[in-house]
Amino acid sequence: MSATTATELELADLYARLEALEAAQSKPVEQKNKLTIIAWGGDLDRIWPTLILSTSAAASGMEVSVFFTFWGLFALVRDGVRVTGDNWMQKGLSIMNPGNPAKAKLSKLNFAGAGAGMMKKLAKDYGTPQPAELLETARDLGVRLIPCQMTMDLMGLSADDLVDGLEEPIGAATALLEMKEASISLFI
Repeated sequence: MSATTATELELADLYARLEALEAAQSKPVEQKNKLTIIAWGGDLDRIWPTLILSTSAAASGMEVSVFFTFWGLFALVRDGVRVTGDNWMQKGLSIMNPGNPAKAKLSKLNFAGAGAGMMKKLAKDYGTPQPAELLETARDLGVRLIPCQMTMDLMGLSADDLVDGLEEPIGAATALLEMKEASISLFI
């Protein structure tokens, strides 16, 4: 085969691949009027916007799912639950994480805990709901609050350690399917 014929065959193959890609792109993914949030951060300044956005979206008629993973999962820990896990590492991580949004710290300007108190005071003065209130509102509005099963296993958390009203725990693959059908996906 000559060099010209080989180049022409390669070019024809590239054109066929390009046409196949363009045909696949013309079939849009069916998206719903849905917001999906991956809540990975457990700091007050991550949990608060997660809950504000999710409740606002639900109140405006959107379907909403929030997938709580890694440090974000600790926002769903039941009040009064402090030490969880089966080994010293899991227990140590649970002690270092306050659990429950009412105890969350700021990621910046925490001022040894005073920063979170200042934010909560400002919120109260301006009529902004507290994170614990927003979590309750989210449940009331039908926001799907979904814990990450892998993170629960990794951190030694059981369903009994978490607040009531949550969806069944799921893994990353199912969370990605939630995001795939959402018209808006956020990572907070």
